[in-house]
Amino acid sequence: MAARLQLADRVLPYADRRWRPEDPPAPALHLEDVSAIPFLTGIAGVEEYQHRARLRTAAGDAYAAVTGSEAAYDDYCTQRLRLAPVSRIAVRASDTSSALAVAEGCMTGEAFERATALAGRSGRLVLHPYMAIEPVWQLARRIAERAGATVTVLGPPPPVTWLANDKDLFDELVNTVLGPGWTPETRRATTPRAIAANLRALASKHPSVGLKRTRCASAMGNQVFASAPLRDLPATDVEQLVARFLARTEWVTGEVVLAVAWEAASASPSTQWWIPPAGAYPPRLDGIYEQILEGDRKVFVGSRPSTLPRTVDDALARAARRVAGALQALGYVGRCSFDHLLLGDLDGDFVVRFTECNGRWGGTSTPMHLVDRLVTHRRGSRPPYRAQDVTAPRLAGARFADLLQLAGDEVFDPVRGTGRFVFYNVGPLAAFGKLDVIALGDTQVAAERTMTESLPRLLGA
Repeated sequence: MAARLQLADRVLPYADRRWRPEDPPAPALHLEDVSAIPFLTGIAGVEEYQHRARLRTAAGDAYAAVTGSEAAYDDYCTQRLRLAPVSRIAVRASDTSSALAVAEGCMTGEAFERATALAGRSGRLVLHPYMAIEPVWQLARRIAERAGATVTVLGPPPPVTWLANDKDLFDELVNTVLGPGWTPETRRATTPRAIAANLRALASKHPSVGLKRTRCASAMGNQVFASAPLRDLPATDVEQLVARFLARTEWVTGEVVLAVAWEAASASPSTQWWIPPAGAYPPRLDGIYEQILEGDRKVFVGSRPSTLPRTVDDALARAARRVAGALQALGYVGRCSFDHLLLGDLDGDFVVRFTECNGRWGGTSTPMHLVDRLVTHRRGSRPPYRAQDVTAPRLAGARFADLLQLAGDEVFDPVRGTGRFVFYNVGPLAAFGKLDVIALGDTQVAAERTMTESLPRLLGA
C-alpha cells in the first residue's frame, strides 16, 4: 500500500519538521483547526470549538483562536480546574479564508508575530494540531524561518494524515492488515451511474445500505436507505437519489463515493490510540468507549467508557492494535481513534467491524484527555463518566458566569473531589445555549443518570 501511494517520496519534504519524543522540551502551540473537514460550517457555533485546544495546553504553551473567550471561562480553567495559565493567540478572521482556518490565520499579522516570539524565546516550538493538515506544516516552516528556531509538528505528514482520515484508504488498510470481513461490504465508484449501480447491488443483499463521502466527519457525508424500496425502483430513479446526495454533499466530479452495507449493530464502540513515531514504542491504547449516536445516519453526540463484556473489549483491542501498528509503520504520529461496529451476541458469538479512522483529536478523545488530567492522574484510575454536547434553549443568551452560578456546588472541583459536572467548549453557549458537558459518577449507572436526569433538572430543560 505504501508503495502504491508512493508514501516514501511524498512524506520526504516533511522530514525536517517531524516531532520525536526524545526532542528537548519545548513549548507547544495548540491549533484546533478543523477547516479540512467538509460541512462543519453547518454546525452551530463550530468556530468556537477552537477553544477545545485550551484543554490540551500545559504551562508555557499557547493556543490560537479566531474568537475570544469569556473571562469567567478563563478563570474557571485556571482557578476551578487548576489548569496552568496559558496565552491565547488571537487570530483575525480577516486574515483567514474561513473562520475555521486557524493555522492559515497564524501566518500573518500579530498572530504570526506572537507565534514567532513564542518559538524565539526558547529556540524551539512544537505545533500540536487537531489534525496535521498542510497549512500546519506551512506554518511550522514560516515560524522556523522567521524565528531561527527549531519548529516541529506533533502529527503525521499530510499524505499519512489523509491515509488515516480517508474512509476509502482506511478500508483498504484494514483489509490489507486483517484480511476480508473486518469492514462492512463496500463498493467504490467515481460516477453517478456507477455509484447507483453499486447501491442497487448491495440493496439486493442487505436490509439497509448507505452512501459515504470519504472525508467527512460526524456522519455528515452519509445517507442511509432502506433496501426494500430501492429494489423496486428503476435504475434511473436510484440515479436521481444518488444525484441528490451528491448535490447535497457538494461532490466534485471524479471523487470516490462509497456504497456500503449498513449493518444493524449491537454496539458502536471506538478504540482510542496514542501513536508515537515508528521506533519509539508501540501504539498505546488509551481507552475503549461506547459511542452515543443519534438518528439513522448515526451522528455522534457523545461517549462513555466501555461497559462491554471483557471478551469484547479484548477482541477490539487485539484487532485495533494491529491496525494501529500498521499506521505507525506508515508514518502516523499522535492522537487517533477507530470507529467499530459489533454484530451479533456480545455475550456469545459476535463480529468486530472497522468503519472508519479519525486521524485527529475528536469528540471522545478530548473529554477523555481532560478527565485524565483532572481525575485519573490524581486517583490512579479513570472514573465512570459520560461526555456529550448539550443544548438547553433556556441558556441561549446566557453567560458562562450565569451557568456557573446556576450549577453551584455541582461544578466539579478536582482538588476537593466534589461536584459532578465539568463544562467545556462553552463558546456556543451565548448564541445557541450549547456546550459540552462531562458528567461524573461513582458508577457508570450513576454517571448516566447525572447526565440524563440531573443535568436537565439543573438547566431547566
